[in-house]
Amino acid sequence: MEIQENVPIVVFDNQCYLCVKFAKFVEFFARDKISMVGHYSDFGIKIRDEILDESALDMFWFIDKKRAYGGRAALFPLVKSIFSKKIEKSSTMRVDENCQQSCKTVKAVFLRSSSLLTNSKKIDF
Repeated sequence: MEIQENVPIVVFDNQCYLCVKFAKFVEFFARDKISMVGHYSDFGIKIRDEILDESALDMFWFIDKKRAYGGRAALFPLVKSIFSKKIEKSSTMRVDENCQQSCKTVKAVFLRSSSLLTNSKKIDF
């Protein structure tokens, strides 16, 4: 399975300005230990179809060998993975900066931030 070969993976909304900034922040601190995949990339669509459910686009996801964590549930495993001393891997981050101005407003920042804290999900493999 191609997905299991690339774990850990962060799946983020690559058409949202704030989500892209969050992904770049994670990529910087992860130092190529985590694969970065956009929801709307070819690989992101494959992940949504094979692993994630209908709530996939509502939040970012962190995927490891055993589980997919979404939103608030993904924060602790993500930070834990960033600070682990595992073998480095190459990042596959693809960023489509097709953002509209509406995603850069104060309202958008508030909605995305509250979405991160209110949405939480775990999917076991």
